[in-house]
Amino acid sequence: MRGRVRAGRARGVVLTVLGAVLVGCGVQPTGVIEAGEPASGLTRGMRLYYASDTGLRAVPVLDRDISSLDAVMKLLAQGPTEAERREGLTTLLHPRSGYSVTGDGTRVTVELEDPYWAEARDQVTGQLVCTLASFQSVREAEVRADDVEVTIRPGEGPVLGPLRCAEFLDG
Repeated sequence: MRGRVRAGRARGVVLTVLGAVLVGCGVQPTGVIEAGEPASGLTRGMRLYYASDTGLRAVPVLDRDISSLDAVMKLLAQGPTEAERREGLTTLLHPRSGYSVTGDGTRVTVELEDPYWAEARDQVTGQLVCTLASFQSVREAEVRADDVEVTIRPGEGPVLGPLRCAEFLDG
């Protein structure tokens, strides 16, 4: 306990001396400086989006070299790691066959042989749209993830999209 008190006093002395030095050098105290709105939008870098009880959550992909949009779909369908599952993350997208994914600039298209069973505004679709937008912005550096529009074309049924990731994120 005595060591904590000494450490606290020592920090207080250091801060007091530092403050005096800064004032002596002409640094004047200021009030709160407004700097505008906080940063918003999707961040750069490859992220997989998983479902949780509180909505979609992004998980950075740091240890994998992903070369195609098709590979991103497979990785997303594999689901989160054990540690991520313990944090309440899951994938609602199940492995499927008979699809292709293409991207050009701000447009990504998912072509399915089968019907698409999810709704346009649910977490499954959000996982797909946000993950593909994230990868497309990494793949084409001049493209912002916020600007990517994903269209899902099922083998039968209505076309979904174009959809943007922001439509699925709270905030």
